[in-house]
Amino acid sequence: MTSISVRDVAAEAGVSVGTVSNVLNRPDKVSAGTVSRVHAAIELLGFVRNDAARQLRAGRSRSIGLVVLDVGNPFFTDLARGAEDRAAQAGLTVLLGNSDETAARESAYLDLFEEQRVHGVLISPLGDSGEQLSRLRRRGTPTVLVDRQTEDRSFSSVAVDDVAGGHLAARHLIEVGRSRLAFVGGPRGIRQVSDRLDGARAAVAENAGVSLETVETGSLTVLEGRRVGQALLARRPEDRPDAIFAANDLLALGLLQALNMSGDIRVPDEIALIGYDDIAFASAAVVPLSSIRQPSALIGFTAVDLLLREAEAGDSFVPEQIVFQPELVVRASTAG
Repeated sequence: MTSISVRDVAAEAGVSVGTVSNVLNRPDKVSAGTVSRVHAAIELLGFVRNDAARQLRAGRSRSIGLVVLDVGNPFFTDLARGAEDRAAQAGLTVLLGNSDETAARESAYLDLFEEQRVHGVLISPLGDSGEQLSRLRRRGTPTVLVDRQTEDRSFSSVAVDDVAGGHLAARHLIEVGRSRLAFVGGPRGIRQVSDRLDGARAAVAENAGVSLETVETGSLTVLEGRRVGQALLARRPEDRPDAIFAANDLLALGLLQALNMSGDIRVPDEIALIGYDDIAFASAAVVPLSSIRQPSALIGFTAVDLLLREAEAGDSFVPEQIVFQPELVVRASTAG
């Protein structure tokens, strides 16, 4: 079967090849009547544009690569939706990659997106990916960090002040009368986890008679939360914390499930519990979960905006770091 070309569309619509190209790529430069005529010809002939050939000519595709730590976490789902909203305004699409908190998968996605000649990359990096990201940018791919900052400010980034968020969470637990706190989260190599722990430690250091135990997890999932919850249940009551700060809401929900299933521990009476992210499931839990809210969709939206500015400016672009402030959301899991 012979493929339909742009020349065929132009002949059917009675316009030039350049006009068809403008209709496909810059419709604002063409009259409404001509746009309608060209689209009618496309529909009649069954024309499908060769995007691979077009991006080779343009040098870049109309897609943005987004790499997140865990696509199963609703925080990253909301972040991706915000990124899609801003990308759509610019006529771009978002390709989503899930590193699953694995360095090898993260690296593979970065290589793949570079091979696909994406318009740019947004990434929530697992650990120290600086060299690979620097190499990507040197080769002409704009790169923006999401939910993460760099200390040397060499990359544009959009994040929340996680140290402040950790401080908010621990201070709240102290203010409701708890003194034996536990921080549950990991791996510590994830910068967001370590920053939230640093904030909690700072809040505890400001209050005499308050202690902080740390329980590292292998991942930030509901199943890991359940595992830690069951381990806490196996302790003697006097050896358990009276409050838990979980590094994200998924861990907190797993902890809540384990504690609730025992029937012996009531949240928040025996153990107060606070999470992080304020995902939709937090407010719908059996015991509504207190949490530290991040503007997830706004982070994604703003990150694409930064990436577009970097792509437009090229080598003259000066990296920007945008930091949102977290918000304490108090619900029944800490307020008896």
